[in-house]
Amino acid sequence: MNAATQHVDLSSFVSTDKEDGNNTLNLTVEGMRCASCAWRIESALNSEQDVKARVNLSTNRLVLSWKGMKERGNALVVKATELGFTFAPFDPSQQNRSEAAEEKFLLKCIAVSGFAAGNIMLFSFALWFSTQASMGVGTRDLLHLVSALIAIPAIAYAGLPYFRSAINALRNMHTNMDVPISLAVILATGMSLFETLHHGAYAYFDSSTMLLFFLLIGRYLDRKARGKARAAAQDLLAMMQGTATIREGEKLRTLPIRDIMPDMQLIVASGEKIAADGIVTSGVSDVDTSLITGETLPQRAVAGQKLFAGMMNISAPLELKVSAASEQSLLADIVRLMENAEQGQAHYVQLADKVAGYYTPVVHILAAGTFITWLLLGLAWQKALLIATTVLIITCPCALGLAVPVVQVIASGLLFKKAMLLKSGDALERLAKTDTIVFDKTGTLTLGKPQLVTNGLYRMQDLQLAASLAAHSRHPLSRAICNAWNGEIIKLEVKEEPGNGVSALYQGKTIKLGRRGWCGNESATHDEALELWLNVPGSEPIRFIFTDALRPDAKQVIQKLKAMHFNIVLLSGDREPAVKSVATTLGINDFSATVTPVEKTERINALKTEGRNILMVGDGLNDAPALAAANVSMSPSTAIDIAQNAADIVFQGEKLFPVIEAITIARTSIRLVKQNFALSFFYNIIAVPLAITGNVTPLIAAIAMSSSSIAVIINAMRLNKVRTS
Repeated sequence: MNAATQHVDLSSFVSTDKEDGNNTLNLTVEGMRCASCAWRIESALNSEQDVKARVNLSTNRLVLSWKGMKERGNALVVKATELGFTFAPFDPSQQNRSEAAEEKFLLKCIAVSGFAAGNIMLFSFALWFSTQASMGVGTRDLLHLVSALIAIPAIAYAGLPYFRSAINALRNMHTNMDVPISLAVILATGMSLFETLHHGAYAYFDSSTMLLFFLLIGRYLDRKARGKARAAAQDLLAMMQGTATIREGEKLRTLPIRDIMPDMQLIVASGEKIAADGIVTSGVSDVDTSLITGETLPQRAVAGQKLFAGMMNISAPLELKVSAASEQSLLADIVRLMENAEQGQAHYVQLADKVAGYYTPVVHILAAGTFITWLLLGLAWQKALLIATTVLIITCPCALGLAVPVVQVIASGLLFKKAMLLKSGDALERLAKTDTIVFDKTGTLTLGKPQLVTNGLYRMQDLQLAASLAAHSRHPLSRAICNAWNGEIIKLEVKEEPGNGVSALYQGKTIKLGRRGWCGNESATHDEALELWLNVPGSEPIRFIFTDALRPDAKQVIQKLKAMHFNIVLLSGDREPAVKSVATTLGINDFSATVTPVEKTERINALKTEGRNILMVGDGLNDAPALAAANVSMSPSTAIDIAQNAADIVFQGEKLFPVIEAITIARTSIRLVKQNFALSFFYNIIAVPLAITGNVTPLIAAIAMSSSSIAVIINAMRLNKVRTS
């Protein structure tokens, strides 16, 4: 953001949380080249009172939050601008256009530097394979002069991506990664021109242009790779941009998605994304819910059904009554959680940030010390300067800065594609250390949805009557009876008896479906099973028994986890017979029934005292304290809000396999992060001493520096190929 745009009012782009009053502003950052840049922005903003800033290097985003007036955001952005960076309200389409324009310019710079380097090489062959005696000073000076005429204009143009960034940083009394690179290119070129004008032999125009050529290739490939890494997050954010159609009386109006408010009537055309959470008021259509639920088959949407932002309307127009503003929609929550996950302060992120903060002063001191040392050792100043230039180029924290964020972005995107939402940035690190998994039963190992126990217990006519009555009730047990009956439903005038059940007149008799005390047999055996009773006058009341089915893959998942050497524990508040039955079926030896929330938490704390790293998987209100007490936690999407808020990872669908997928991805992510750190440190340990001792040319330094960053990104992208089955 230049001086002309520093005073733009950003208040309209600020969102305010109604609960805690925090203001949040999402900005795109331009001119950021490495982790030290991100660290500097964060340090400057976080030093302000009641301000929290986190920069995501991989996605080029700044998430800025503060307390107080919305207008305070303008002053905070001005302060960050003074560091030499450009900021703008986040707009995926604008960012994509900007990225495309910069990539196009980089390609032009690569072409210019490559063309210049190739032509200068033709003249350099004669210099390389001839002596001064055989060639003569005049011929050598002529070849140097022609090389200078080609190199200097090419360097002036192709070096603009580095020079502009460096000048901008220095103008604001700061430095960044591009300062030492620019300094190295200018020193090498300036020394070569000085030598040419003074009939010297130390002219390295070929190295200067080839240096820029390889540096630019590295930057271009780095941008492309990072672009792929942030694609998933940008796709989600893009869904929150654009416009939507609203009905106001008999008129239709188009407005930005961010301006959608509760109770508006949203019109969603066939083939259009749903822009906000809402209840269907009219229309019937098929809806692609895969973004939210992970379900690949389209779902039928009818009046009264709730749909969420990001779902795709497939077959026919729908009209919805908006239930949540776009900023409070489920999709907005998902985006915020993904941002939090990518920006979380894991141990490795903190380490990378700390190292990057020392980069600029250390590299300049190291280069200056190298130059002075070689001069004191009697080396010609031209060669000493060339060695110092090499040190400036080769000592770069890019690989270190990318080691963690690229893996985090890819991991959170991969989990999202597998219908899991990562809510905490350091959750992967904690999950990778897990050795004990504590499961809740109801709603976790089981579906939390009652199913009718049939096994030939009921006559068809009794089941048909029960289903015909149950069709008019939304009670979970009534739904289970309807799901168990696939035949025709008898048309009845059904009346609901609040707290008791439903009744209807059938063949001159009042039939009832409901609780034992209203229409059942009070003297029948009490075994605490879920039940409904059907009462048909003239016949004995019929008891319908229900069970909570296990998740379809629960047994296989538990066996797989045991094969992975996890200690499995089942803690449930349910009665002993039900818990024992589930534990026996799944092969869990360590189980406890009738456990209170306090006892669950105490058991988890006791396991932690033994040195165990606990993953808690639960979904109920009674699980919330245990989820918070565990080292890391997971919760199904069917869980109540408080459980999902306490969990680090939320997974969709009826299967339990996401637990294995999350653990596998977490372990692979941490392994890749460690490998990236090893690559980065190994590179510097090898490259820096070679540069200081004069065993590396600036050209080789440029190739090595670019290659280290690309190697880290390519290594991180191996996460996309991880096998979880």
